[in-house]
Amino acid sequence: MPCHSIKIKAKTIASGSKGNCAIVLCENTKLIIDMGISYLTLKKSLEENSLSFSDFSGVLITHNHKDHTKGLRTLVNKTTLPFYIPEAMYDGLKEEIPYARCIFIEDEFKINDVDIELIHTSHDAPYSVGFIIKYEDKSLVYVTDTGYINRKYLKKMINHNIYIIESNHDEIMLMDGPYPRFLKERVISDQGHLSNKTTAKYLKNIVGPNTKYIVLAHLSEKNNTEEKALEAIKDQELDQNIEVLIARQYEESKMIEV
Repeated sequence: MPCHSIKIKAKTIASGSKGNCAIVLCENTKLIIDMGISYLTLKKSLEENSLSFSDFSGVLITHNHKDHTKGLRTLVNKTTLPFYIPEAMYDGLKEEIPYARCIFIEDEFKINDVDIELIHTSHDAPYSVGFIIKYEDKSLVYVTDTGYINRKYLKKMINHNIYIIESNHDEIMLMDGPYPRFLKERVISDQGHLSNKTTAKYLKNIVGPNTKYIVLAHLSEKNNTEEKALEAIKDQELDQNIEVLIARQYEESKMIEV
């Protein structure tokens, strides 16, 4: 049997409306995605995984909402990490990140030996993106905080190894739930969040023979349950060999690797 070395590892550190952060580890390039948790929480998590901030090549940011950025300022002060963002996002982050610490990115860019492509998402933030991260023959898709996914980007999202994707709400729970009407309308709008059902349908169309993991992320505490998110996936009868995980708010996911 040939020995297949592991190319990409990933885990969510926190996922939900109170804070988001994930790490993606390729052999020579390690990345933090979003910093919506405290510096100390992330530091502790890295140490538990035998990592430190000096192992990382940089930070990717999806958009400027607080649950994705509230730990940025301390990260800036305590590390020398660069922040990879589209220039159009900078205005919304300039309070947190000095200009000199930013590396402005195009829709396709490289960090060392890793290729990254932006997925433009639809959210009520000044500018928001997801990522397709490729290293050698392995790849990961990271998409949260979007009301829908444009067909152009869905095409690019076909048959990757890992999907970390939002499954924010159950539509019935949301509409029957405690949110005021304007907030319900925001969540279900094209600039809101993906429902379980929408995400499951997207996945049905994009997973392929290379897909090993789906991580359902950014679940709403009030308008969703893990069971409902998993049930929506089950209804689509995806390949049984794909492992489906839930990213939690206060608990790291396991380290997944391909």
